[in-house]
Amino acid sequence: MNQDSPQSAPQRQGRRLVGQEAACGVIIILGYLLPRGIRYLVMILMHSKHSPDWKALATDIKRWGLDLGFAAVGIASTTNLGKAEAGLLAWLDAGCHGEMDYMARHGVKRARPDELLPGTLSVITARLDYWPATSDAAAALDNLADGERAYVSRYALGRDYHKLLRTRLRKLARRIEDEIGGYVHRVFSDSAPVLEVELAAQSGLGWRGKHSLLLSREAGSTFFLGELFTALPLPSDTALADHCGNCTACIAACPTGAIVAPYRVDARRCISYLTIELHGSIPLEFRPLIGNRVYGCDDCQLCCPWNGAAPRTREEDFAVRHGLDQARLSELFAWSEVEFEQKMAGSAIHRIGYERWLRNIAVGLGNAPVTPEAIKALRSRQEDRSALVREHVAWALARHGASL
Repeated sequence: MNQDSPQSAPQRQGRRLVGQEAACGVIIILGYLLPRGIRYLVMILMHSKHSPDWKALATDIKRWGLDLGFAAVGIASTTNLGKAEAGLLAWLDAGCHGEMDYMARHGVKRARPDELLPGTLSVITARLDYWPATSDAAAALDNLADGERAYVSRYALGRDYHKLLRTRLRKLARRIEDEIGGYVHRVFSDSAPVLEVELAAQSGLGWRGKHSLLLSREAGSTFFLGELFTALPLPSDTALADHCGNCTACIAACPTGAIVAPYRVDARRCISYLTIELHGSIPLEFRPLIGNRVYGCDDCQLCCPWNGAAPRTREEDFAVRHGLDQARLSELFAWSEVEFEQKMAGSAIHRIGYERWLRNIAVGLGNAPVTPEAIKALRSRQEDRSALVREHVAWALARHGASL
């Protein structure tokens, strides 16, 4: 019986190296023929010390997220967004996005995570509560009822959330990397075309309410969402059932009728859009309906039964700044541009700029009770350098029957 002749150690080592190089070559060639998601997965497996237990890793990721301060973490696959894409296209075709041209510009990209991060296989979604610890729904309603005070949406009373969310998600991404090695990922916090409510719903964090926001049994809707796109084949969490039932409180509560049908908001009628996204003149038909809401609107959330026991935030960054939950309209209208820049630096409000801030407050003063204080404040800006501000001041004074 013929047998191979004995080989020296160097010869055996040489053959092993040649075999390994050939195997790597085959993997590389096959990798370029595979879909991007699988290609990245192969790279992870090649460079990992061991094949990850994806189910155990998913459990760890949720625990790490909670340790970092997120209120909840879930995981969604990215292969089931077809229905959401169709809904998005219908919403855009109806013009419900108003002047938010970026919505139409990105189009279906929002429903196709692989176009934002090639190779995306799963999305980790995280919830961060924002309702200030020193406030509650009753206080917010009292604020709304006082026509001499400005109402600022509760999410904007503190510092801007984008940086905090991004920083925390990046820490979570690094913690995963410490566990499995390098992997393809990207962090989002309301900073790119992402269907965040749909992904959060598929990840089991809640369900879409009739006001179009995500709702949770434990947290209502007063929270921010952030996403970590990954090329990891993590197991998806189970989506929750809709628990709105026959309730239509949010639809009835909307001051401008912006919730035109369950789960559909026409941004062109929404006070949040009118006071934040709209750059020009606020349509006359909506000005009286805006009331004292100078930045955003919470009415559809304040009336929601699920928000009755919504948790208060533990984040110091979201604490009320500069007394914005108590400020009088005339007080805010008197701010100089320098004061606005200084006080609103690091705030979501800073994004709309000083001119639109004054525009919104002028509308609020026009809806305020007729008092010498309101008239004096409005007249102080009759000759404002901004034509936009002057127009809204003139409307407000006329509404009070004051001579111009």
